[in-house]
Formats: sequence, C-alpha cells, structure tokens
Amino acid sequence: MKIGSYSLASNTMLAPMAGITDQPFRQLCCQMGAGLAVSEMVSANPKVWKTEKSKRRLIHGNEAGICSVQIAGSDPDELALAAQVNVDNGAQIIDINMGCPAKKVNKKLAGSALLKEPTLVEQIIKSVVDKVAVPVTLKIRTGWCENTRNGIEIAKIAEHNGIQSLAVHGRTRNDFYKGEAEYETIKAIKKAVSIPVVANGDITSAIKASQVLDYTGADAIMVGRGAQGRPWIFREINHFFATGQQLAPPSLEEVRSIMIEHVKGLHTFYGDFMGVRFARKHVSWYMQTLDPEKQFRSIFNALESEQEQLEALTRYFDNLI
Repeated sequence: MKIGSYSLASNTMLAPMAGITDQPFRQLCCQMGAGLAVSEMVSANPKVWKTEKSKRRLIHGNEAGICSVQIAGSDPDELALAAQVNVDNGAQIIDINMGCPAKKVNKKLAGSALLKEPTLVEQIIKSVVDKVAVPVTLKIRTGWCENTRNGIEIAKIAEHNGIQSLAVHGRTRNDFYKGEAEYETIKAIKKAVSIPVVANGDITSAIKASQVLDYTGADAIMVGRGAQGRPWIFREINHFFATGQQLAPPSLEEVRSIMIEHVKGLHTFYGDFMGVRFARKHVSWYMQTLDPEKQFRSIFNALESEQEQLEALTRYFDNLI
C-alpha cells in the first residue's frame, strides 16, 4: 500500500492510542512488522505544547520507519499550524484525528465529535492539506451514533479534499469500545471512494485480520488494542497474509528479550520516575497470558527503579524457562 509517495513495508498498521503508542512502542511494533505506526495524538492547541507530555510527543527525530503524526483539534487554522510544526520537526505524514471517543476531547468538538459537523470537517481538511507538502491522512469512526452513521459522507469529503488514506474504526462514537466492531460500513466506504481505506476495530489475530480484509476489501489493517502486550501480532498477520499459515507464537526466550528491551526503552525515553510507571502498564499487558493469577504483576507494580524491574523480569523468566 502507498500513502502519497511512501510505500509501506507491509499492509499492517499500529493505531494511535493516547498514553500507549509512544515512541518506544512504535519502534517495537515497526521492528515486529508494522508497516506504519501512527503517533499518539498531538493537540493542535499551541498553549499546551510546552507541557512535558506534549514536548515528548513533538519529538520525531528517532522514529522507526515512516513518521506519521496524528493531530487533534477543531480549529482549522490551529490544526494547520500544528501540522506545519510537526512537519518541521520531522513528521513525514500528518494524520487528522476524527475518531477519538473520549468525552474530554469531544466536548471541545474534536475527535469523533467532528463527524456531526461535515462542513467543519471539510474546512479542517482543506486547511491542513493546503498547509503542508506531506501526505495527509484521516482517522474516523463510522459516525456519531447508530442513527447518524455518516462514514460514507465523511469519506467522500476526505477524498475530494486531498486526504491520501482513510482509516475507519468499525464503531460509532457512542459505541466507544463496547460490543463488537461492525465492518459493513467499512466495506461500503471502500466501495464509495478510490483512496486507500484501512480497516480498524477488534483485530486481535492473524485470522481475524484476514477475515476483515477479505470482507471489507480494505487496502490495509490497523491494529490497536490487539497489539497491547503482543507487538508480534504484526509479523503474525504479515506471515498469514503471505502464506495462509499461522506463525508459531514467540518462544519464552524471545518474549523475555522483547519485554526487557521494551522496559529499557521506556526508561530511556521517559526517565526513571515516569519510566517505572509506563513499564508497569506495558508489562501488565504482556503478562495477561503468562501471569493470569496476577501474582507477578503485583510484585512488579511495587518496584520503583529500572534496575529492580529488569532484575525482577530476569528472575521471573529464569524460573519460568
């Protein structure tokens, strides 16, 4: 699949997730086979750019693969400025967020709340596309609610105003993450536009990815929560697409290596204090299968330094293996 002049290494992508798809996790997922890893959303409001969280999200110099940065907001001029600032900082693709269902985002008429305002959607897309020379992509949901599912209308606006690729989560905003994703709307959107369409929602295995791709006719698959604690899902999907066969799961030795390197990367990126806290979150996801009784997670969550965390992981896997 191509986005503008960029050819992706595979037709699997990592979905942007606030507080999760930071630089260390994006790099890991690209190493595991993701053709594109979209950043956490960056606010278009310049008043918040000096916070530590925003400063980290504005760093794009050490990205693995193609650097795609997602921006969020509701003011066309602010979004255009945010796009330009991120391109100046190294972004190679700008992604506009119109899919986030969070109340604190939607109350500012950003994220999926924009789906209720097609005229504003068009103004935003025009403003951003006109401002930057890099490809601009868009992430949406199928609509605001079941009775206002207007994904096809938004997709046509996107195509007519220069969007290079469209990712669609198969839920409305009011669905949040409840129930099961529906792919009928994604299929209809793919038939209605000629730009690449990426299917997103409940992609948790290689078989499910193949089923969704076949049903929707989409050009690529985007994985979100299915990659939490399982970054190797991308290589599993790629292998299944290429061979029709399921890839064997990683060995315990490889899982240990991946986790330890991930924890080290989090500490390097965030520093020891915040690194400890982000490591707890990611290790908890890794351990959902390995530690169903949550015994190790209770121990790990009480640790307060990088050294303690790495030593605990080493001991755990030594005993397990």
